[in-house]
Amino acid sequence: MKFRPTGPLTVLAAAATFAFGLAFAQAPAPAPQPAGAAPAAQAVAIPPAPRPSQATAWLVMDYATGQVLAGENVDEQVEPASITKVMTSYVIAAEMAAGRVKPDDQVLMSERAWREGGARTDGSFSGFPVNQTAPLVEMEKGMAVQSGNDAAIALAEHVAGTQEAFADLMNSYAAKIGMKNSHFVNAHGLSAEGHYSTARDLALLGRAFVRDYPEQYGYNKIKEFTVNGITQPNRNLLLWRDSSVDGIKTGHHSKAGYCLMSSAQRGDQRLVAVLMGGASERQRADDSLALLNWGFRFHETHRLYEPGKPVASLKVWKGKADQVQLGVAEPLLVSVGRGRYGDLKPAMEVPRSLVAPIAAGQQIGTVKVSLDGQVVAEAPLVAANAVEEAGFFKRLWDAFWMWWESE
Repeated sequence: MKFRPTGPLTVLAAAATFAFGLAFAQAPAPAPQPAGAAPAAQAVAIPPAPRPSQATAWLVMDYATGQVLAGENVDEQVEPASITKVMTSYVIAAEMAAGRVKPDDQVLMSERAWREGGARTDGSFSGFPVNQTAPLVEMEKGMAVQSGNDAAIALAEHVAGTQEAFADLMNSYAAKIGMKNSHFVNAHGLSAEGHYSTARDLALLGRAFVRDYPEQYGYNKIKEFTVNGITQPNRNLLLWRDSSVDGIKTGHHSKAGYCLMSSAQRGDQRLVAVLMGGASERQRADDSLALLNWGFRFHETHRLYEPGKPVASLKVWKGKADQVQLGVAEPLLVSVGRGRYGDLKPAMEVPRSLVAPIAAGQQIGTVKVSLDGQVVAEAPLVAANAVEEAGFFKRLWDAFWMWWESE
């Protein structure tokens, strides 16, 4: 039979048990709105997203969270056509950031680039003269604005020696971005065996491009560009229709259909839309703008928890301190229907017993936020402070109480 103390010790044990239970039962609440912020909008019924009149795959994604707000066939492998050049631009920007190439590098328009991507190929071309050089930044604008296949090949050769070697770089960076269902074999996007992506992967690419290399991303909103006396317009019609749209890239060939990766920012909110396999330039633009308008009208993004601000505190056994503060290492954001912020339900998943030593930054558990029974955001909970192991007698005392509570 277990010895059970009576009197003051019993009361103390009961209080400790109650406090310990509260530490694990209590869930963190969503961070309050900043002081002075406008009251939350009243919840509105969200209609279905405006489905494109023709598309093999499509989606609209919240930039801040990466949440897909709506879409169809988002993970189906499709030919990305000239949207491929966004991946090419991303690689060039990354290599420039690493110091391996520079904006004023002289890039040669090689014979191969001219023959495979120049004006005589009936595809999009930039017009840089064959066997002559141009600054890298100018060549990149010719690729981004004019969708020049010749410029894409010339840039790939400059960065990696050959287009084939550059494709290996593309796949390496795609993996880092999290593009799990994509594979690239060229820098321009003309149809080729083994060259494919998905609507979700392309949206993740667009999101990464905006986040990581905003200067190079900005080339995609230039409305026209002149090379060798020839001025060509940007094929993204949305740049003329909506001032909030600042990118990203069109694509088209017979197998891919008309494609558009678009992005817009209104206030603090940014969305990315992808439409693959459209019927025409006008249709892909009309339907993409409808998706963006729907996303902005019926969704909002919130920052729930910030690094450096405690989310909860937990009891620690056998430590010099009896509590540890828990927080998030990265901002936790969520996109929800307008007016639904107050309906978010947070909860913690943490161990029943937490024993010192604990290192600062050590993952302790997870915070999950649900809406209508579905998890819409989650993040690791990490220790905001270290808790060193206590001395012998404190550890012995806590060991007794841990044994007591386990029975």
